[in-house]
Amino acid sequence: MNRYYVPTGGHPGQEQLTTDRAVFTQAYAVLPRGTMRDIVTSNLPHWEETRLWVIARPLSGFAETFAQYVVEVGPGGGSERPEPDPDAEAVLFVVGGTLVLTLDGERHVLAPGGYAFLPPGAAWTLRNESDATATFHWIRKAYERVEGIEVPAAFVTNETVVAAEPMPGTEGRWATQRFVDPRDVRHDMHVNIVSFEPGGSIPFPETHVMEHGLYVLEGKAVYLLNQDWVEVQEGDFMWLRAFCPQACYAGGPGRFRYLLYKDVNRHPRLG
Repeated sequence: MNRYYVPTGGHPGQEQLTTDRAVFTQAYAVLPRGTMRDIVTSNLPHWEETRLWVIARPLSGFAETFAQYVVEVGPGGGSERPEPDPDAEAVLFVVGGTLVLTLDGERHVLAPGGYAFLPPGAAWTLRNESDATATFHWIRKAYERVEGIEVPAAFVTNETVVAAEPMPGTEGRWATQRFVDPRDVRHDMHVNIVSFEPGGSIPFPETHVMEHGLYVLEGKAVYLLNQDWVEVQEGDFMWLRAFCPQACYAGGPGRFRYLLYKDVNRHPRLG
């Protein structure tokens, strides 16, 4: 049974300490779940009964390729004009409630675990037709077109039907659910789910050109970010610039899972 942490907002009492685990460095940032309060929500044009936490946006000199939101849609809310940028591609991932995605005229009901890839220029709307609040992650990237390579098609699925692929030599303790084939160079971003069983680890400091957004869906772990070992738990967000060393140790007692963004399959821009 999959669990997904859903932020609820609110505000801490005046008796609470200010000190927390939030940090922003030159190599990485950690936004603990306690930072996602009412006062830091945003609104968007053409969205009704909706608020969101913007947890990543392109920043010069930091992570420059993507934006990520946690979006909360009230009953009857949503948008008929959700995406203002014709060059933006997106992934939607539902963590709470139910949403109706209308994509090229076809209705899709997205329950928790629901996943949609939306290429640039896709015709889509999103509505909450239920009586309860719904929450989803919205990851946006400017699609990098390549001459002779077609834009990938939209698709809708649920993580429950996507097999977890064990990493070699880990006996299943570290596995990844990949929603697109890594060899498909039409895609210039991957949004996957990475899972660790208790005791599972990334046993070396990964250092690579991809930028990362990691939202912890379930569990807790100790994560290496640059030179710092940081405790993280469900609801926390980690934001890594390119080449930031990273590793992980999942101590339990349950699984540790996160939604992972990375940019892939393109030459670095030269200037």
